[in-house]
Amino acid sequence: MDVLTDREVEFILARDSFYMASVSEAGWPYIQHRGGPVGFLKRIEGNRIGFADYRGNMQYLSTANLAADDRVSLFLMDYPNRRRLKLIGHAYTSDDPADIAALVVPDYRAVPERAFLIDIVGFDWNCPQHITPRFTEAEIEKGAQPLLEELARLRARIEELEGNIHGR
Repeated sequence: MDVLTDREVEFILARDSFYMASVSEAGWPYIQHRGGPVGFLKRIEGNRIGFADYRGNMQYLSTANLAADDRVSLFLMDYPNRRRLKLIGHAYTSDDPADIAALVVPDYRAVPERAFLIDIVGFDWNCPQHITPRFTEAEIEKGAQPLLEELARLRARIEELEGNIHGR
């Protein structure tokens, strides 16, 4: 078994989405996107991670698949930094209010239905060679902020200079 280190845990906690593959009762793979605020995927203890399963399209395919086969694979991407982490493990769901409460993100306005708990047995950091950098709206705003501040400063200076020229 691969033991999660601080490097993996830090990466996991910084994600706002990931893809989770499960296996159907008929043996077919099924992959689903999971998303939420940064940190919605949490480390519980040791190699156990989890997330609150919020109400969505109400298909419950991953939940049903776990009843037949508890194996899952998670694919976590960091597009701006061209990093990805694959996790494999055994998952189960819990309706225990304490499990759900431990995984709910404060102030996130979504209705949790259950907890997904995953015992990680292995992981792999993949080669970044073919990852195209992509950025979220928040990342773009953060990157553009210094430019916007400089633009505002320059506009104010232009106004000041124009005022001096026109005797204002």
